[in-house]
Amino acid sequence: MSSSWRAAIAVALLSTFLGGCTSFKVWAYQGGDRGEWQKPLAVVASLQLHKGDSVADLGAGGGYFTFRLADEVGPIGKVYAVDVDSDMIAYLKEQVAAQDRKNIEVVRGRYDDPMLPEKVDLIFTSNTYHHIDDPTEYFRDARKYLRPGGRVAILDLNDKTWFPYLFGHYTPAAVIEKEMAKAGYMLEVKLDFVDRQSFQVFTVRGGGER
Repeated sequence: MSSSWRAAIAVALLSTFLGGCTSFKVWAYQGGDRGEWQKPLAVVASLQLHKGDSVADLGAGGGYFTFRLADEVGPIGKVYAVDVDSDMIAYLKEQVAAQDRKNIEVVRGRYDDPMLPEKVDLIFTSNTYHHIDDPTEYFRDARKYLRPGGRVAILDLNDKTWFPYLFGHYTPAAVIEKEMAKAGYMLEVKLDFVDRQSFQVFTVRGGGER
C-alpha cells in the first residue's frame, strides 16, 4: 500500500472521530500525491474550454478543480462550485473571497439537483459520480442546465487500486456509459491518461435540450 493511501485512510478515520473537521476534509480532497496521479492540468486542458465559457463543478469539495477551471475560462467566464457539504461550502466561500475570484460562485446543491442558477456549457465532476444515488435520473434532470451543445465530463475512480474497490468508491466506466445513455446522452470521447480513474465526456443525444 502506498504512503498516500495510508494517509488517506488515516484522514478518513480521523475525520470520523473528529466529527468531519473541515481541515481534514480539505486534506482528504487535496492532499497526498493527487497532483501527480490525477494530472489536473492535463484534465482541464483536455476539456477544450474557451474563454467566457460557463462550467459547473459538481462535488467541488475544497475547490481542487474549481480554481483551475476558473483560470481556464478566464475573467469573463464563470464556474459554479457546487457541493452539498456545509463545511466545504463555507471553506469554498472563504477561499473565493480571499482570492477575489469574481468568476467563481459557490452553490449549495441538493443530493438530487445541482441547483444551478443558469445554463452552462459544461458540467464537470470528479470522484462524485459514485456518490449519486440514482445517476440516470440525476443527469436526466440535469439536462435542463445545459446550453445547446453542452457537455458532461465525468472523472470517477476505477477498480485498479484496492482502496476504492474495498469501500465501493468507484464506478466501472461501462456502467457510467450505460447509465448516461439511459439519461439521454451519448459518449463523445473516452480518455485514458488518468490511471486510477475513468474519464468520459458526454453530449446530449440529438444536441438539444430536454
